[in-house]
Amino acid sequence: MARKPLRLGVAYDFRNPPESGLSHAALYAAIMDQVAWLDGLGLDLVWFTEHHFVDDGYLPSWIPVAAAMAARTKHVRFSCDVCLLPFNHPVRLAEDLAVLDNISGGRVEMGVGMGYAPHEFRGFGLPVSRRVSLTDEGLEVLQRAFTGEKFSFEGKRYSFQDVRITPGYVQPGGPPLWVAAMAEAGALRAARFGTNLLPQGERARSLDPWLAKLAEEGRDPAAHRIGIIRSCLVTDDRERDWAAVRVAERRRMEIYNKFRAEAGGHGGVAGITESERIPQTWVVGDADHCVAELSSFIEQYGLTDIVSWAVPPGMRPDDMNPSLERYARDVAPRLRARFRS
Repeated sequence: MARKPLRLGVAYDFRNPPESGLSHAALYAAIMDQVAWLDGLGLDLVWFTEHHFVDDGYLPSWIPVAAAMAARTKHVRFSCDVCLLPFNHPVRLAEDLAVLDNISGGRVEMGVGMGYAPHEFRGFGLPVSRRVSLTDEGLEVLQRAFTGEKFSFEGKRYSFQDVRITPGYVQPGGPPLWVAAMAEAGALRAARFGTNLLPQGERARSLDPWLAKLAEEGRDPAAHRIGIIRSCLVTDDRERDWAAVRVAERRRMEIYNKFRAEAGGHGGVAGITESERIPQTWVVGDADHCVAELSSFIEQYGLTDIVSWAVPPGMRPDDMNPSLERYARDVAPRLRARFRS
């Protein structure tokens, strides 16, 4: 089977520390304008991330944002990396996705993860120990819901009788599902449920077990997608443009490092060195450099979907528009052409 066509886009977390100088409402409005503009430039994807109870306003609910953007766009597909499934009731989530699928004309997908930050589980009144069962049962419920048929389910965490999701989905079989993998258990979960893959951390733990399991069962990895957030700053003057982004990127990572420290390594990435990770560092340079670096990256890991952080925390959307325009006009078309099936 030929590999899936390459898709490129942007990711948003809507974090808004004081350094931006914008109100939350102003940031949301500016990002809405930016996405409508990027849709016109031909990008393929808009992804969101989800976290809860964060002081800088980290996006806690991505579906309403995607619905608002869907009304202003025609081309981009919406997804997330990731929706934290333990905090989302699967039947209600299936209903919300059905509505979004109709609003967007079938332009919605969804990536799921288990979560690991203890403060989020405390906020929802859930023990961290339930994250695996809530995720596994949630995925099973979603896949049954996406059939459009009436179903029942009896599990450890959820029990439903004679449920059918209405309205129906525009996409046959519902929105395509992705599973995030930081360790072998996540990779095998993605294989078990037959989803696309969002590998993070060490390749040997997050990507290779998924490939091995598919091969063992005679399934073709090319039938699925592999996606990641790998950001790109397109500039002819690195010294001028990288400094502000670098500060914002350090600000981004501070919160994840805090989450992982609080989790005591349960995020799945403790002890992994930078040399072992699938790279998610920024690619910075002119269009030729970005195309070369990303081409090598795509080849090495078999990627089909890449998104770049559009608005690093503390920056304003307009600050990134020059780079994003060059990414859409000068980098994305060349990469798509290079990896056309």
